[in-house]
Amino acid sequence: MKWFTYFYAKFFMKQHLKITEKIFRDRQRLEPLLRKWKQEKKSIVFTNGCFDLLHRGHAEYLAKSAEKGDKLVIGLNSDSSVSMLKGPQRPLMDEYSRAYLLAAFSFVSAVVMFDEETPEKLIQSVSPDFLIKGNDYSPDEIVGYDWVTSHGGRVETIPLIPGLSTTSLVMKIKNLPE
Repeated sequence: MKWFTYFYAKFFMKQHLKITEKIFRDRQRLEPLLRKWKQEKKSIVFTNGCFDLLHRGHAEYLAKSAEKGDKLVIGLNSDSSVSMLKGPQRPLMDEYSRAYLLAAFSFVSAVVMFDEETPEKLIQSVSPDFLIKGNDYSPDEIVGYDWVTSHGGRVETIPLIPGLSTTSLVMKIKNLPE
């Protein structure tokens, strides 16, 4: 039984490290990795969001985004940024928990947090080949559109699954009887 416990602990730690290595507290810490990928001629896909309660809609959206290029970078709104956008009751999960869950997806290459209301500065730092958002935006409304297109990148939208959103899940949970 000791060998099993040892093997399991070693396996878990290895998996945990693979996940945590993909989490970046700020864009400056991500820059060396971005330079490496660009030297290797990897195409970089960028998307962003709060990702407060991960659900199937997020997973499908992120998987489809990842298919657009070689490396998927997710800009994650920090706790203070989510509160600015969604109100004082949000986020429901702290930023590290949200980042960890996103980084656990094998198709995610990096998760980088940002404190601003929009990811404009982060997008300029990443300078992605593809900027992706859900189709609840038109491409020219997406923050970073001008930067990405002026640097030869593409801005695209991906269809969202109707009725699947964190807000709708929160409302459903609130209406459940105790």
